[in-house]
Formats: sequence, C-alpha cells, structure tokens
Amino acid sequence: MIKKDEPRSAEAEAGGEALATPPAAPPAQPQVPVAPAAAAAPAPRRSDDELFDLGEMAGMTMADLLGPDPGRGGNRGGRAKAAGPAPTTAAPSPVSRSVDDFDFDEETFLAALDELDFVGTTGEVVTGTVIGVESDGVYVDIGGKAPGFMPKKEAGLGVITNLKERFPNGTSVEVLVTREQNADGMVTISARALALRHSWEKVRGLEKDGKVVQVKVNGFNRGGVTCDLEGLRGFIPRSQLQEGENHEALVGKTIGVTFLEVNPDTRKLVLSEKKAATAARFAELEVGQLVEGQVVSVKPYGFFVDLGGISGLLHQRSISGGQLRDLREVFDQGDRVRALITDLDPGRGRIALNTALLEGQPGELLIEKEKVMAEAEDRANRARSLLRQQEQQAG
Repeated sequence: MIKKDEPRSAEAEAGGEALATPPAAPPAQPQVPVAPAAAAAPAPRRSDDELFDLGEMAGMTMADLLGPDPGRGGNRGGRAKAAGPAPTTAAPSPVSRSVDDFDFDEETFLAALDELDFVGTTGEVVTGTVIGVESDGVYVDIGGKAPGFMPKKEAGLGVITNLKERFPNGTSVEVLVTREQNADGMVTISARALALRHSWEKVRGLEKDGKVVQVKVNGFNRGGVTCDLEGLRGFIPRSQLQEGENHEALVGKTIGVTFLEVNPDTRKLVLSEKKAATAARFAELEVGQLVEGQVVSVKPYGFFVDLGGISGLLHQRSISGGQLRDLREVFDQGDRVRALITDLDPGRGRIALNTALLEGQPGELLIEKEKVMAEAEDRANRARSLLRQQEQQAG
C-alpha cells in the first residue's frame, strides 16, 4: 500500500489511478524503458482515389459484374463487397471473339435495312398496287408499314364517278406523296398531283419551243376567257384576243394560242391568241422572201407595213439607194408596198424590210416607183442571188 506521504509515480499520474509494481528481476543488461500501452488508434481515413479505385475491375465483363445467372442456381445479386483490401486473385480476362463467330452476313444486314427503309417522303414519286377501294378513297400498297391512302378528289384529273371501275384491286398506279405518315404509319398520296406535275412540265416544254397550241374556250369573265390545256386552267386576257370586244361569243370555240406566262409555283398559265397569230405568221416567213403589205404608219425613221396580222419596219436607210429629202416622196400611209425581208426576230416580233435591193440603180425607186414595184418578183430573184454571193464572200 502506498503511504499517504509518498510521492506518486509517473505511471500513476498518467493512468489516473494507483498501479501495482511487480517485483523486478535484476537485469543482465540495461533495459530500454517501455512506454505504457496506449489505446488503439482509429483507422486512418481513406482518400477518394482509394475509395473509388476501379483498378480491380479492369478486364471484367458484364457477366462478371452481374454474377451467376439466378436461373442456373447462382446468385446474380452481385459480388460481396470486400471490407478489406482488394483481392489478390487476377480478374478473369474478357473473351476475345471475332466477327466470324457471329451468325451474321452482308445479305442479312441489307435485308434488315430494307425492312427499316422509310417510304413516304413528301414530294416522292412511288409506284404501288391498289389493295382496297372505299367510297372516300383508295388504299394503295406502296411498300411501307401501312398502305397509302388516296382521297377520292386526288384520284386523277377531272371528275371520277366510280372509283372501283377506275381502280380495281391489283392495279399498278404511280402516285405522288403529298403528306408524310401519321401516327399509324399511313401516308397520303395523290394521282392528281402527279398528273398536274407532268402537265406543267409538258406546258413548259411547249413554251420553250414557242409552240402554238389549240385550246377550247370553256368560260369567260370581265377580263377575258378561260380554257383547259393539259388538264390545267388557262386564262386569255381580252387584250390578247383577236375578238376581244365580243369575247363571250368565243365560249365553245377552239382557237390557237401561245404562251405569255407559265408559272407552276403560282399556278399561273396566261395565253395569247394574238401572239399565236404572230408566231404562226412568222413560221411562214423567211429571210430573202418577197412580201406585200400596206403602210399603216409613217414615222420619222421609216414606215410600218402591215403584212397580214404582223407588222414589218421599212427603215429609212433601207428604202432607196438615192438621197431622200422626205419619206413621203416614196410612200405614204395606205400605199401598197412590195419589199424583201432582210431580218426576222420572232422572239421580239420584229421584221426588217428592204426596197432598196429592188432597185436596178441607186435612187431608181424615187423616179420610177411603179416600175420597180411591178417588176419586184424578178428583181427579188436577182437581189437574193446577190445576197448569197455576198454571204459566200463574207464566209
């Protein structure tokens, strides 16, 4: 027992209570003092890199992560989470497989793409087979997941009263997709829209070639008359009619017209009977031809001569080889004139005329106009021969 007046040892003060001192054996050698056992220190805190280290998962497959298949008696709940350090055993290496190990080839791949091929882009032209006809339209198999539907009003140009007669089952039809597929995969198609597209293409070709076409007038309004051309509605203004003052009387008649405006975007088809008459008349003319007409207008630069629906210009420098003081010395309004054609421009509707080439000598027309006009045919032949020689020399 420790006496009250004895000082306490360092061990007792450190431990907070009295300690019994065991009997000490005489040491053979000096002993290093041993520190009293301290309480167990807490485990050191692991860093984020250590906690989230995925090194042990390198090379593991999804099957390794999921664990054994439960259907085969295994536990697919995953591996037991190790509390200690990472296992020393190596993770199973992934199985290496080549493309040849799979039951797959190019034909199978292309067939899969064909099955997924989308049919029904707006504006696309497709060919299909009629598979059903209802009172409101026609169902056509166009190769999509669902058939295309063609409303009755889109079945073609004009009025179709009996769809079943026009589209029996099994009929092959070419149509235009006008609306892409809905939620059920069905697209809206139209034979009429495709026919109209072809009509506009044909009409534009006729315009480009400068063709004169025959149309039947089927209606009129205050501004002109209407007609049908290749299934399209055409309009002829009164100013472009030969009989514009009585245009309502043209209904039911067939007239020749040509084109003023062809615009598929705005659906404007404007035609002209007068321009058609000019075009038809131009088709009858050629350079070097002798024509006869009447002076209808006198201008400071020459005469305008009516050649039967079209006008030609006899310019002052082409009237005579002599010196002119006044144009009216030779011709006046209302006079009949015979002249050679020296230039044609159907696009601009211009015809150049010449009477100087009919003269035997420069200025003859000023002195003997009647003689020159009477012998115009023979003089024209000589003039044409002269023109051909000049062209050969120039060429």
